[in-house]
Amino acid sequence: MKANVLIVDDDAGLRRALADRLAFWGHATSEAADGVCALSEAARQEFDLVLLDLTMPGLCGLDTLRRLKEAGCCAEVVILTAHGTVEAAVEALKLGATDFLTKPADFALLQAVVERALEKRRLQRVNRALAERLAPGDGFVAGDSSAMRQLLDTAARAARSNAVVLVTGESGSGKQVMAEYIHGQSQRARGPFVYVNCVALSDELIESTLFGHEKGAFTGAIARKEGRIDAAAGGTAFLDEVGDITARLQSKLLHFLETNQFERVGGTRTITVDCRIVTATNRDLEAEVREGRFRQDLYFRLNVIRLHVPPLRERPEDIPLLAQVFLDRYAVEMGRTRLKLASRTAEILQRYQWPGNVRQLRNAVERMVVLARADTLTPDLLPPEIFLPAEQLVAGPERSIAAAAGGAGEEDVAPLHDAVRAFRRAHIARALARTGGNQTKAAQLLGLQRTFLNRLIKEYGL
Repeated sequence: MKANVLIVDDDAGLRRALADRLAFWGHATSEAADGVCALSEAARQEFDLVLLDLTMPGLCGLDTLRRLKEAGCCAEVVILTAHGTVEAAVEALKLGATDFLTKPADFALLQAVVERALEKRRLQRVNRALAERLAPGDGFVAGDSSAMRQLLDTAARAARSNAVVLVTGESGSGKQVMAEYIHGQSQRARGPFVYVNCVALSDELIESTLFGHEKGAFTGAIARKEGRIDAAAGGTAFLDEVGDITARLQSKLLHFLETNQFERVGGTRTITVDCRIVTATNRDLEAEVREGRFRQDLYFRLNVIRLHVPPLRERPEDIPLLAQVFLDRYAVEMGRTRLKLASRTAEILQRYQWPGNVRQLRNAVERMVVLARADTLTPDLLPPEIFLPAEQLVAGPERSIAAAAGGAGEEDVAPLHDAVRAFRRAHIARALARTGGNQTKAAQLLGLQRTFLNRLIKEYGL
């Protein structure tokens, strides 16, 4: 973990020696000659580690430590002093210090202490990221088609770098899974993977969610809060639906991509975070740039490496493998380890066009496992929409109703609730098909709020 370290000591020679050694170990450093300067530096930027002298003119080390913690400093603090006593060590640990070392500095011991302190901070971030994670993905990438093999090869090579990656594809095609795959194949795999849905949050909340806020920054901000970018330090931040962020946030994101620095909402301190950014969108960002809704410079910065996840209908050979993976997972969860797909069921799955892509397939398999009474999953367990003719999923409402009414006998009439649900799903699928998966444009066609359409898409497995 590359860390930002503050060295606080009134001995300029020692500060320089420590700074040189920490730089050799790969860390960035700042220096402060006394406690007052240390508090000023901590207010200006965020640190991962503070090496703090105990005896200094003016504000002593223990008082500096106390005031750092009162100010909300999250850094790990290691006391480094030539005047160590048991009482001072105990007091420092009570105040929140991580460790206590005596001068002269033994660099081998210091390196071990620094690594231990940074590992503690890394684990705290990982745990926080896991606790706050909004939408856990599937955690794997499955596919044996030539398109997927080529995509995974490119993704694995991209993972070995720190380059920004833009993942494109239709809703439900597996963009988050691809981002998790890149994280897992990278040198940051031990760090956190932090998911941020840029659509699910309002314009007022998204900036605070990404970059955090200071106490009093807005109504309801009763305490300082770190953002998702903070939580992703040492790992990967995945920004889903990045094409939907506001112009103001586009500017702030561009600045972070260029410098790894930002300020919290309502704050003035410069915070440096080392994390990798992976973004995803189902929008045509080039068209958004042409129409003035997306910054061209940000688009170029995001589009260093582009990975396009093909829709499931373009790789039907992957459907049996994916279906089996989902079947194995849900069978284990429900204690039904002997479940298998009937050959006819597998044929139907492979023939269907899957407008909702991998997410829809996963939901269909989960439904079958839940409803199954026998060990063999037969076609009657599949969702009803899979048996609708393809034209009913893309035709206009009049044609869909006419086809449904004219092509069914009395014995095939479904309950009204199921029929309405099937029609609503087909109508939304048609709007998404017409707009190329652009949910904002589809919402405009349907006369719905964008966030409400997003909930319907998830509800109907689209």
